Amino acid sequence: MNKNIAIVEDEDSIRENYRDLFTRQGFRVAVYADGDSALAAFQQRLPDLAIIDIGLGDDVEGGFDLCRELRAMSSQVPIIFLSARDSELDIVSGLRLGADDYLTKETSVAQILARVSALLRRVQALQKPEEPDQTLICDLLYLNLERMTAHWKSQQVDLTVTEFYLVHALVIRPGHVKSRQQLMDASQSVVDENTVTSHIKRLRKKFIALDGDFDAIKTAYGLGYRWQVDDEGSLRK
Repeated sequence: MNKNIAIVEDEDSIRENYRDLFTRQGFRVAVYADGDSALAAFQQRLPDLAIIDIGLGDDVEGGFDLCRELRAMSSQVPIIFLSARDSELDIVSGLRLGADDYLTKETSVAQILARVSALLRRVQALQKPEEPDQTLICDLLYLNLERMTAHWKSQQVDLTVTEFYLVHALVIRPGHVKSRQQLMDASQSVVDENTVTSHIKRLRKKFIALDGDFDAIKTAYGLGYRWQVDDEGSLRK
């Protein structure tokens, strides 16, 4: 069944370009120029995925408000912010409001489509029984590669898709340093070195919120980052 994608974007040309892009990929697409019309539609029927700009007309943070309302209506609907704004404050704000990811409008069409497919695949996988061969265990960390979920000491870590990719890149070879460029490539999105640093900071905070003793993500100064395990730690699939 074709998935329903909602696009909330106030610029006519950009909105129509996205409509054409996703329609050509076989999605059913509904577009909205403002948060009020989108919210009214969501109250009637939830989309399978929503792509939201932050600034909507005169409301410079209308997208944030819409994300908050949509997340209150459903914890399952994937939400992506796609915005020209790329400040750390905007990114953190969007993710804290419950967005699954935050992309800039510099992101290539191929990467946008890949991210949408990944999120929809994660939702579908969460509705199926868990498959043991899709898991990766590293010491106290448990990753489900199909569902893109992570657990630390049996507690779920709420990761965005980008964060999941970064953790997986670090964990697949525990103890080995991953350069910022390698992590940028692994993120499958448009990120620069500063953004990688910000993601790592947020990842540490998320793990520490669950475990105050968490110290597995190590900085190799001037080189990158590594996932450190105890001597007895091991990687299993």
